Amino acid sequence: MANNHNNYCVILAGGKGRRLWPCSREKQPKQFLDFFSTGRTLLQSTFDRITKIIPPERVLISTNQEYQHLVKEQLPELPDLNILAEPIYRNTAPSVAWACHWVYARDPEANLLVVPSDQAVFKEEVFQQNMLKGLELVEKFDHLLTMGVKPSRPEPGYGYVQLGDKTDQDDVWRVKSFTEKPDREFAKMFMESGEFLWNTGIFLSNVKYLRSCMWKVLPVVIRTLEDEGHDHTPEEEHAYIQENFPSYPNLSIDYGILEKNENVYVMKCDFGWADLGMWHSIYESWAKGEGDNVVIDSKVVLDDSKGNIIKLPADHVGVINGLENFIVAEKDNVLLICRKEDSSALVRKYISEVQIRFGEEFI
Repeated sequence: MANNHNNYCVILAGGKGRRLWPCSREKQPKQFLDFFSTGRTLLQSTFDRITKIIPPERVLISTNQEYQHLVKEQLPELPDLNILAEPIYRNTAPSVAWACHWVYARDPEANLLVVPSDQAVFKEEVFQQNMLKGLELVEKFDHLLTMGVKPSRPEPGYGYVQLGDKTDQDDVWRVKSFTEKPDREFAKMFMESGEFLWNTGIFLSNVKYLRSCMWKVLPVVIRTLEDEGHDHTPEEEHAYIQENFPSYPNLSIDYGILEKNENVYVMKCDFGWADLGMWHSIYESWAKGEGDNVVIDSKVVLDDSKGNIIKLPADHVGVINGLENFIVAEKDNVLLICRKEDSSALVRKYISEVQIRFGEEFI
């Protein structure tokens, strides 16, 4: 077993969640919503899942300053200094660089698990086993290890990992390539070839190796702090980041670090996974009701309607007739009725249009 004292996790919770607009809003993005009325928000559910294998004091939440108060409200047991609140949005690579520095300063022998906050996991025990096995591997080897799952449909909204050479570890391959959001035809070919897994966005490394990978790609923002060579109080570190974080480029961890690295591996996992980032991916991964509709905690009368995903406010009733393959989503002052297929691009387009025509209060 990996020495559990050396395991840390950072949960990425800084996104604006725009692809689930209008339910996910700029003031309260999806990770802070109890989207499925389970009694826990997506962030809280992710935290609950992680703290079964890593104690709360070794879990970090990476978010935007704007959402720091929401993290504190929702995770009161988390030490304040474990909230890495960024002054400006810079995508995932800078977020992970800060988390890596934070952990390395406390334990240079540590391993780091990086997980998004907006995922569904249907087999919790398998998830725990997969993560612990991954942490053991990265403790032994200087690898970046991504977690992949077998595609169950040709989904163009997900990232894909192509398997290279098999290693002598069970269910672990060298990564041949990453493909972000292929078109539907390619997604179909990927799935049929059996050579590709969905990229869950979960990855692991030991911090010593991850730090050296980051140094090769990112500007010296945090390195300058480390090069000063004396111990910093956590407060000094936070103050330094507030001032210098904007110098980072807008770079994702997949594109910025994983794609540029030789030692990237993927473990094939089977923990029942869904990305909750888009309307149509929630539709695909959720249990269908009558007429293949997915109704999320809403009061509706459906007539001659099929293949829709519907989420309405608790005190509203929807009567829907003759509708097929649509999203019907309402929150506060916005109602969205939109074709379900490849909804992300459409939703983005409508957000811009609404913002320009009617203003920020609707975003």
